[in-house]
Amino acid sequence: MARHQPQVHFMQAHGDMSGPFIPRQLVLDLDHSVSFAREDFLSGPSNIAALTLIERWPDWPSRMVALTGPEGSGKSHLAAIWADESGARELSAKFLSIADVPGTLATGALVVEDLEAEDLDEHALFHLINLAREEDAYVLLTSRNAVASLPVTIRDLASRLRALPAVIVTPPDDVLLRSLLIKLASDRQLALDESVINFLVNRIDRSFAAARNAIQTLDDEAMRRHRPVTRALAVELFRSP
Repeated sequence: MARHQPQVHFMQAHGDMSGPFIPRQLVLDLDHSVSFAREDFLSGPSNIAALTLIERWPDWPSRMVALTGPEGSGKSHLAAIWADESGARELSAKFLSIADVPGTLATGALVVEDLEAEDLDEHALFHLINLAREEDAYVLLTSRNAVASLPVTIRDLASRLRALPAVIVTPPDDVLLRSLLIKLASDRQLALDESVINFLVNRIDRSFAAARNAIQTLDDEAMRRHRPVTRALAVELFRSP
């Protein structure tokens, strides 16, 4: 994954704005690399059905399947694992167009992510589903919500989406949430004491997005204060209102 150049942000010190500029803190906005390799995928009860589906390919219940789950639940990671194995192209649903449909199926396998995109071209999706069937292509669709309930206006498209086999990624249990927090911290080269992990597991929402937000918040605040991440810092940042 390409890394962006660091962006430097200065924060003006409190006081007389007419006086000289005094930088209160230098914060580096860094893009942290994320690995989508199979060995870096954390499995647990919440996602084992989805991982099993990906690893069973090409022995799927249908050549076209849907993978659903909340934002940050690992759908893109699973899709990347499958794309690497199958040679599938990867496309965001918002960029799907009728003219490009034949080309997207050129390798015989395709990932279409984020089906709930507001500007989804329903006619292009309908054409894709029909053409994929004709060409016996494999297609993996991802969505935050059940594809059968997507508010599409084309009735035949709605019917086809309802007929798709779907696997759901559910919120993580405590064991997986703990592993996720450790991995996210490791991705940022951040060492967390066991007491910090225990506190976060019992305090944040049971979601992948909440875990990612917690680690980012702790890392950013520790850098801003030039101090290590401790349980005291976690308590201060995530205390109950």
